[in-house]
Amino acid sequence: MLISRQERARICSDTELGAGNVLARLAAYERPLDEVVLRMDGNWQAPDGSCPAHLTLGELCEVVETYAGWYAAQGVRPRDPVALHSYSSAEFAVNFLALTSLGAIPSFVNGNLPPDIAREYVRRQGAVGAFTDREHHDVLASASGPDSGLGFCVTAADIRPEHRASLPSAYPYRHDPTDPVLISHSSGTTGMPKGVPHTHRTLMYAQLHRLRYSTGTDMERTLVGLPGAHNAMVATLLYCLLLRTDIKLLSSQRGTEVLDAIEEFRPTTVLAFAGTFGEMAAEDLTDRDLSSVQVWFNTGDAAHEAHIRALVRHGSHQTIGKDLRRVRVDGSVFVDGLGSSEAGYSVFHNRHTKDTSAYSRCVGRPISFAEAAVLAEDGTPLPPGEIGRLGLKSPTLTPGYWNDSLTWNRMRLGGYWLTGDLAHQDEDGNFYHLDRAPDAIRTRAGVVFSTRTEELLLRELPELADCTVVGVAQDGVRADWDGDGVADAYALLQLSNEDEGADEERLGDGELTERVNSALQAAGFPPMTRALRMKPDDVAKGATGKVLKRVMRDRFTASFAAPAAEERR
Repeated sequence: MLISRQERARICSDTELGAGNVLARLAAYERPLDEVVLRMDGNWQAPDGSCPAHLTLGELCEVVETYAGWYAAQGVRPRDPVALHSYSSAEFAVNFLALTSLGAIPSFVNGNLPPDIAREYVRRQGAVGAFTDREHHDVLASASGPDSGLGFCVTAADIRPEHRASLPSAYPYRHDPTDPVLISHSSGTTGMPKGVPHTHRTLMYAQLHRLRYSTGTDMERTLVGLPGAHNAMVATLLYCLLLRTDIKLLSSQRGTEVLDAIEEFRPTTVLAFAGTFGEMAAEDLTDRDLSSVQVWFNTGDAAHEAHIRALVRHGSHQTIGKDLRRVRVDGSVFVDGLGSSEAGYSVFHNRHTKDTSAYSRCVGRPISFAEAAVLAEDGTPLPPGEIGRLGLKSPTLTPGYWNDSLTWNRMRLGGYWLTGDLAHQDEDGNFYHLDRAPDAIRTRAGVVFSTRTEELLLRELPELADCTVVGVAQDGVRADWDGDGVADAYALLQLSNEDEGADEERLGDGELTERVNSALQAAGFPPMTRALRMKPDDVAKGATGKVLKRVMRDRFTASFAAPAAEERR
């Protein structure tokens, strides 16, 4: 049962409420302590030794106080960063609530980061200690001790019920709106991830906006397939706690496991990143029961049209009929959001159903509280139709990179924060996402926008499950958006399971390249030098599931260099 109008009004007028004290404010709102507020996938060990599948509000408060007591006994104080390195979404959620209740700053570390990068990232955060799951304990334990930066490295098995007695007298901490409450990190697609802090205000701003202007009824049962180490998971958790949503956190972002969870949990809304939705769309969905789903909510990178269309055929949603009454119709809604860790929320939302056609990388208009512009190199806004850098202004924006103000200030232009994306606008004010600036490819035939090209190929070639477009240049030549050289563009294609065997016999690489370039030529896009098959396991992905085109370029270049070296011998 979602909150009443009276409860909604009380929350929205609460001047003390922010991202760091939601649990304490729920107690002030007199929410029932025996009400289930959080469901998990059973991979987190509670202080009593059990691995619960759900927690009531009373149980969650008790667990959070127990964790907070343990941290307080270790000397953790307000504004101390504490690293959290785990695969478990539940561990990130519980530790976020516990550390912020002390005024400390949880610093999330994605469990998929390579160990050496994870250790260096934590060192740069200035963390006073670390919490890990069993799988990651050795990664950070070697960096703890009296002669290192980390004073402790703990797992859930070390925290027991009696630690609740160690809570400080001034508990819970009283936050200022500018107090940092979380450090998450960027996807790391260009190398070392950047630490992205959010404050008591910035992480809650969009959630209060949603509570004021949306009923949220489609989120009555919410399945969260977002990475647990991402601030999008925390923001969703806080919103659902306030809205009184039945929420379940998943620790896996694999498409098949999210589909399994949909059939088991029967959610009305599913949240994930584009990579997860792409994996789901590649499955045979006719064998799946997705009838409960009303809304798919994507954040991070914008999703591909082919993947959206595959999902919105399933489920149902409510709409306003000709008689102005609500009516349920077949087919779900896909809310395509373009956002980032830095933005704190998807500031672009484009709503799709099986009957809509606003694709071609259209991400819509910015949300009402944000401002966006397509900028020239000198920071002036460009007119409609011209391609430039996407800039944002938003009250949800991070105040800057943690311990790295130089990088932060280099990503600002004309008063806007640069997302790193290339875009253009139409006459109606809609924005279109073309590519990441480092992934654009300057070729002799023109600039290849890799993401836009992938979008077209997935739409025009139904035998494709996915594809990746990369550029290969000679050593020392830079041929991206900021470069002045040229490269060859290659389309690396994953064929769908049912077509792979047939196409292997029917099409050689030459014929495949011809089909690809025929589709590109019809759209007026520059051609590919060559199209090649690629297996799913050959796709390099980062900690959050994004394709690492930088790594793909390096691998592809190496694969060409090796035969050439052999020939020279």
